[in-house]
Amino acid sequence: MVVLEAEIRDRPKALPAKSDDARRTERKESRSPVRRVLLGTLFVVMIVPIYLLVVNAFKSQQDILDNPFSIPLSGLTFEHMSAAINSPQFNVIGGYGFTLFLVVVVDVLCILLAGPAAYAIARSLKRRTQLVLLYFLAGTFIPGAAVIIPVIYVLREVGLANTVTGLVAHDVASTLPVSIFLFVGFIRTIPVDIDHAATIDGAGRYRTFWAIIFPLMRPAVVTVLILNSIGIWNDFVSPQILLSPSSGHYTVTTAIYAGISQYSTDLTKVFPNLLLAVAPVVIFFIYMQRHIISGLTVGAVKG
Repeated sequence: MVVLEAEIRDRPKALPAKSDDARRTERKESRSPVRRVLLGTLFVVMIVPIYLLVVNAFKSQQDILDNPFSIPLSGLTFEHMSAAINSPQFNVIGGYGFTLFLVVVVDVLCILLAGPAAYAIARSLKRRTQLVLLYFLAGTFIPGAAVIIPVIYVLREVGLANTVTGLVAHDVASTLPVSIFLFVGFIRTIPVDIDHAATIDGAGRYRTFWAIIFPLMRPAVVTVLILNSIGIWNDFVSPQILLSPSSGHYTVTTAIYAGISQYSTDLTKVFPNLLLAVAPVVIFFIYMQRHIISGLTVGAVKG
């Protein structure tokens, strides 16, 4: 009897069996033709532009015009891509450095400002604090292009027009609403007892946030950094208007515009430069997409 009880106790516990309804639902979803058609359509819509961009970046002008979808193995050449990399007129590679500088500076300033602000909003139950959150959320509904002209007048008044500092200030302000919104939602899932324990140990509000709460916000921070970085890299309107050509600074997007706008009909210059511009951000997004999904979903369900 003792041996039987020991064997029963040592047996691994069986997982609860799925109900028949759950099995039928999963089988129905996996076999749904509508779902497959929608996924296939979405895949085609997303992959065709990338395919055209990659293939035509290594073809001659005549091959592109004759059949842009074909892959002439004997006609592929790296000559146009090499010209795009080495040509000083198409300074896309040179724009990498300045764009990366903008990404790093804006991300750091955004985290330094959005983190404490979100912590104060999330831990306060006062009505005026929630109104502040609504004020920040209102910024997400305003198109960025709609505020460019007012921003120009403001930067002129403070002496930051046509400067890198003014562009950085604009980019930081434009990234704060979404960043604060994501941070607030995540911080509210962290138990307040952690703050109380830190207070008992003698930690102040700032030390509690940076030393205890902020390390726990890693998924949300990574998501904010990824979204902000992609947005800054792809931004064209802000640097094009806030930084005139006389400034001598070009981002990846403005470098393409300055270089190939006068050769828009020369597809051997358009496609290689566009590929150089979008390749880093596409690779970065594919590699980091799981962090984006996890950061957006974490904190959605509390418990």
